Amino acid sequence: MVEIKDPENTIVVELKHGNVTIELLADVAPKHTARMKELARAGKYDNVVFHRVIDGFMAQTGDVANGNTGEGFNLGRAGTGGSDLGDLPAEFSKLPHDRGTIGAARSASPDSANSQFFINFSDNHFLNNQYTVYGRVIEGMEHVDKIKKGEPPMEPDTMISVKVAADM
Repeated sequence: MVEIKDPENTIVVELKHGNVTIELLADVAPKHTARMKELARAGKYDNVVFHRVIDGFMAQTGDVANGNTGEGFNLGRAGTGGSDLGDLPAEFSKLPHDRGTIGAARSASPDSANSQFFINFSDNHFLNNQYTVYGRVIEGMEHVDKIKKGEPPMEPDTMISVKVAADM
């Protein structure tokens, strides 16, 4: 088990294959890390699907408006929404999009990130300076690798629960 150095800036995502521990980079992208913690603490990420999973590229999730497998779930709309909070400004840095990094998903506008994020399956340096990097998987990447692929997957995997380590 990995040592958690900063529980306030660590997220634990429960997947069906096991837990994924994410170190948030609050010093690099404070607004994005604060948003992820706020939505996690409110339970908004619980049971949200991975709606876009491209083998060798990334797994995208976090549409808290349309991606929950509970009441009103519509896979055709998953990935088109965000949260009821405002969009975030880009927080670009020199950090590369390496395997296991967490990036903020957005529309064409750099300042349109909200609740959605992706986990890179491989080094995707073509994304550098275009999408905010605000975390990295420090344990459980083997579970991320097992997420069902597809755009969208026929029977998508979900984030069963998403918690801030300090609250566990």
